[in-house]
Amino acid sequence: MEILTNYQLKTFNTFGVEARAAYFCLIKNLNDIKELFSSDIWNRPRLIIGGGSNILFTKGFEDLVIKNDLKGIEVQDEDTNHVLLRTGAGENWHEFVMYCIGKDYGGIENLSLIPGCAGAAPMQNIGAYGVELKNTFYSLEAFNLATGKIKTFHKSDCKFGYRDSVFKNIYKNRYLILNVTLKLTKKYHRYYTDYSAIKETLKNNNVKKLTIKAISDAVIRIRTSKLPDPAELGNAGSFFKNPMVDKVDFEGLRAEFSDIPGYNSEANKVKIPAAWMIEHCGWKGTRLGQIGVHNKQALVIVNYGGGKGKDIARLAFDIQDSVADTFGIELEPEVNII
Repeated sequence: MEILTNYQLKTFNTFGVEARAAYFCLIKNLNDIKELFSSDIWNRPRLIIGGGSNILFTKGFEDLVIKNDLKGIEVQDEDTNHVLLRTGAGENWHEFVMYCIGKDYGGIENLSLIPGCAGAAPMQNIGAYGVELKNTFYSLEAFNLATGKIKTFHKSDCKFGYRDSVFKNIYKNRYLILNVTLKLTKKYHRYYTDYSAIKETLKNNNVKKLTIKAISDAVIRIRTSKLPDPAELGNAGSFFKNPMVDKVDFEGLRAEFSDIPGYNSEANKVKIPAAWMIEHCGWKGTRLGQIGVHNKQALVIVNYGGGKGKDIARLAFDIQDSVADTFGIELEPEVNII
């Protein structure tokens, strides 16, 4: 295992902003982690990254950055209808979804084309088009950064919520996720097609018989039509979470903004699309030099090339202030601002 110094992180964050790490290392196996854990540099502050799709660097990191590159996909157990499939935390998430579709393993096809690595999926309980990771999650193994011991987390241990888990709050920066195991279907797949965009796309694709591949193809078509490819235009996907408010508060908002959309959620809550509020405030398509808000999706802040992380963060804060002033709602970033 090699520890590099003054390392450029531009290729390790999907915003493509320049930032340097004082120390950097790539973790490819458990022995690398154990070796690093036993070294003197382990006592420095640490930042663990995967695909870099949920990070915004506003400055360099003056300590140790660890890139999780743990790979491998293997069947843990299976029966007639289900398979327990384990993936290394460093596997590219979309490539893992494509692997599952190629094997006709169902359950995560709606999560196609979500950027990032598999290890980040349970951290923020990724979700799209009516499906969340928790629907198929079985367990994960994680390395305790303080003790060096490996702990298994089952679904109930993770306390999954909307884009949330224990790894984003009480266990934040306390574990390095090693692998993730999902329980997927081999037949009798359940199809999630309630979203109108999926129904319309399936119709346009002339799909006569539902399959997990047909749904994945539809999701990919929808996402590529709305979201820029980070390889071509720097971004981190949706920058903000969709806020949830009490039903009584939503009715108050609807009295003032008659066309505000809302979707019933759990516990008498209503989910409001953050993109609608941002667009209503006039931000969609705004460009400020080398950064801006995407012209097709107001939830996406983009780097046109050469933009600085601190300027992207300032734009995000201005959007937050604008939405708060207009609707009385504080948008919460999905992206970790460093």
